[in-house]
Amino acid sequence: MMDEKIREKAKIAMRGILQAAGYDVEEVDPPLDLSAMRDGDCLLIMCSNTHEEIAEFDRTNYSLRLEDRDLACNKLLFTLEESVPTENSIVWGVKEFVRYAGEAALARVLERQLSLSFVESSKRAAGTAATIAAPEIKGSEPVESSGITLTHLPIKVNRQAAEKIAGVQGTPNLRFMPHWMYHYISSGEQTYKDRRIPFDSEGDGAINAINGLQVEGNVKSAVEAEIPQGSDVIQPHISREDATERIYNELIERLTQRVRIKQEKGDAIFYEEKVIKPDRKNIKLEIQQIYVPIWQIRGKKIIEINGFTGEILSEPMDEGVEIL
Repeated sequence: MMDEKIREKAKIAMRGILQAAGYDVEEVDPPLDLSAMRDGDCLLIMCSNTHEEIAEFDRTNYSLRLEDRDLACNKLLFTLEESVPTENSIVWGVKEFVRYAGEAALARVLERQLSLSFVESSKRAAGTAATIAAPEIKGSEPVESSGITLTHLPIKVNRQAAEKIAGVQGTPNLRFMPHWMYHYISSGEQTYKDRRIPFDSEGDGAINAINGLQVEGNVKSAVEAEIPQGSDVIQPHISREDATERIYNELIERLTQRVRIKQEKGDAIFYEEKVIKPDRKNIKLEIQQIYVPIWQIRGKKIIEINGFTGEILSEPMDEGVEIL
C-alpha cells in the first residue's frame, strides 16, 4: 500500500512532469489525484499501489463535459506494484517515473516543453503506454534514443553521408549546437521633408548561441523529439537577453535607409542625404532556442557538417564549448 506521505510526493512529482509537458494540471477528489488538460486532451491521474483501487480506476470510463459535448479522458496510473494487471490504463512504474521526471527537470533547465505522447496500451506486460518517438535518420538503421527531448532541426544527413561529405577519416560524433532562431515583423514609417519612408518587413533568421554569428534559420522547420543516444548537447554561451539585443541591433541596421532629397536653390541643385532608422518599438520579435544537429569528424583536422542541410561549416565550433 502507498502511504499518504509517499502518495503526496508522487502527486507533486507527477504534476511537475505534466506541467513540463504543457498540461494544465489540477487536483481532483479522491480516489483520483490529478486531472490534466492540453489542447483538448483530458488525462486523469492516480498514484496508488492498492489493487482494489487500481481495478476500479481501470474499469471506470471517465469523461469531461465541454459545452455541448463529452470528452473521453485517458487514464494514467503511477504505481510501485509492477505486477498490477490493467487493461484500459496507461501505467508508469519506477522506470517510467524516473525517466520522465529526469526529462522534465532537463526541459525546465533548457526552458523547453517536455514532449509526451500518450497512446493506449491493452496490457501492462506489453510495456509502458507513454512513449516519446525517437528520431529516425534517413538512410540509416533506426537509432537508439537518449531519452533527452530537444527542440531541434531534423537530422537529414546520416552518419555515413556525413563521413562522405567530410572526405576525411575519423569518428563522427553528433552534437546539438544551440541557436537563437527568430521571426520578426517590422512596421511603421517616418516622414522627412514630404518623403515617406516605410519600414514594412518580415522575415526569419538565427544567431549561433556559441559565437554569435548570423546564420540562416527557420523556426517552422524545427521538431520536438528525442535525440539519438551518445549525442552531445552543447550549452549556450549567449543568453536570451544578449541574443535579443544583438538581433534588434542587427535588424535596425538592416532596415535603416539612406534617403537623398533633391533641393534647388536658384540655379544650383544639390542633394541632402539623411539616415532614417526604424523605431525599435515597431519591430515585433519572436525568439526561440533551437538546436542544430552537427556531425563533427575528428581526423587530421576537424570537419563539421550541418546535419540538417549537409553543408560543411567554415568555422568549426569546438573550442570553449560546454557539454550538458
